[in-house]
Amino acid sequence: MPSTPGPPTEIPLLRMRGIRKSFPGVKALKGVDLTLQAGEVLALLGENGAGKSTLIKILGGAHQTDEGTIEISGQPASVATPQLSQASGIGIIYQEFNLVPYLTARENIFLGQEPGRISFIPKRKESAKARDLFERIGIDIPIEAECRQLSIAQQQIVEIAKTLAQNARIIVMDEPSAALSPRETKGLFRVIDELKSNGIGIIYISHRLDEIFEVADRVTILRDGEHIDTRPITSLTREKMIELMVGRSLEKEFPKREATLGQARFEVTNLRRGSRVRGVSFNIRAGEVLGLTGLVGAGRTETARLLFGADRPEHGVIRLDGKPLKIKSPRDAIRQGICLLTEDRKTHGLVLGQTARENFGLPNLSQFASLGFIRQREESREFLRYVDQIQIKIADPEQITGTLSGGNQQKVVLAKWLQRNAEVILFDEPTRGIDVGAKYEIYQLINQLATEGKAILMISSELPEVLGMSDRILVMNEGRVTGEITDVAQATQEDIMNLATSRETLAA
Repeated sequence: MPSTPGPPTEIPLLRMRGIRKSFPGVKALKGVDLTLQAGEVLALLGENGAGKSTLIKILGGAHQTDEGTIEISGQPASVATPQLSQASGIGIIYQEFNLVPYLTARENIFLGQEPGRISFIPKRKESAKARDLFERIGIDIPIEAECRQLSIAQQQIVEIAKTLAQNARIIVMDEPSAALSPRETKGLFRVIDELKSNGIGIIYISHRLDEIFEVADRVTILRDGEHIDTRPITSLTREKMIELMVGRSLEKEFPKREATLGQARFEVTNLRRGSRVRGVSFNIRAGEVLGLTGLVGAGRTETARLLFGADRPEHGVIRLDGKPLKIKSPRDAIRQGICLLTEDRKTHGLVLGQTARENFGLPNLSQFASLGFIRQREESREFLRYVDQIQIKIADPEQITGTLSGGNQQKVVLAKWLQRNAEVILFDEPTRGIDVGAKYEIYQLINQLATEGKAILMISSELPEVLGMSDRILVMNEGRVTGEITDVAQATQEDIMNLATSRETLAA
């Protein structure tokens, strides 16, 4: 439970009142109110499309309000541009870091704060201040290391130091733990506690509800562009939080089905590639959801890439329905009935600048093309079938994919693979960055595919998700399978973590 902030002052550190913002055809914010006290963490929650991003972009100067006022420490504040927002003491740490990979940590921290157009950069002073900032945060970072050489957790600390160097009193963290291991997330929480003790107010955005109870003091919930409620974290349960976010109660967060499992369909024997994947063996039965988990760097994604042909294995046998497969490329995997929903759908799963229809058609061109021409009408007709079937919220098939919410982007990826009628579906972090309502829909789709007899491999670092959706769980550490959980109903997160830190290899 987070430390309790000091008594609320009469004047909040930040007050946003009656914030309205419309885009063509969309009322993104409908009179939203938000207050933040000095030295507290305010969790900002809501489904994708609820208005969180728009509200934060207004605070950061990327959008301007249509109506409403913003006050900082009781004084009207102008945040019409990013520069004005920064000058007002507001720092935004987006999910995609804004760091230059080939510059050092020190250079990134002070980038844009050079004293003049023609002047020498005071390296000695910058170095001293950078060390002071990291000491203030409580984590030692090599200040002259290039950011590309730092871990994700270290890069995040550089981002925090960058905001502090700009004298930020208000820090917004957008999905800060999305790419962090549980250990790194605990470290982040310690940093947040230190920032709170220095009177800094933090707006914390996350779809991981478990961590909200660890880090937040209060919670503000948006839905469909409206302010639904603000409550102390102590007055909320997980179930009530979900109900406020989605506007209805979910009977179960994980819609578990009664599994009827068949014979082994997909078999992997002694799969190897360097030190990342070291002798991995398993099978998946017809209708089974096999969970695969472990700490960051355990080899989960590397295993999926080998199965999909994105990387070439040094050794290993892969069989589907007893038949050995020769997979040298993703094209080979797709042709033989294997598909992969990648961990990073925006980089590897979709072409964001293309339409949803075009993304749907990419792996299915042989079905919709003849003599070098694409039959767009037929392609659209097939895509619309999946729009109805899996409830993709989209204006029309020609909508640019990058404008869709995370959950709907994931559904477009799934639609293109369903059209291929894949028999083995590899889900790598299927709900990362997706709100709780869209997660539920993805879970239902996974269950539906399993009911149809597909073999499902679900890779996830969210342990409640693994326990809630899997029929059986494999745990990896340092490229090896170190444990198998068959009685999932009786398993705990601690059981998984014990296996995830074990160095013993499960016998094939």
